[in-house]
Amino acid sequence: MFDWMAWTLPVAVFFVGIAILLAGMTVWELKSPTALRKGFLPIATTRGDRLFIGLLTMAYINLAFVGLSAKFVVWLGLEAEPSIWISFMLSLGILTVVMRRG
Repeated sequence: MFDWMAWTLPVAVFFVGIAILLAGMTVWELKSPTALRKGFLPIATTRGDRLFIGLLTMAYINLAFVGLSAKFVVWLGLEAEPSIWISFMLSLGILTVVMRRG
């Protein structure tokens, strides 16, 4: 059924993580409705807005890393392409910053 997609462990972890985040945010919103607040983002946002912005940012970071990983080998003189887990951890950190401070 899912043969058309390359389901590697990092891809599966990424999508399962998104599903868990969405379920957790739904429960959190039902228990404690959110209010608009202003952080470092140029607009007032709710938790859901910050999650959406953070998830988009995560996707772009991971896509850029995949697109540039072959170049990293040349630029940094590596023997092999760097692990995708590096971009996953970096993007997870950015999501955390956006959710807390955005």
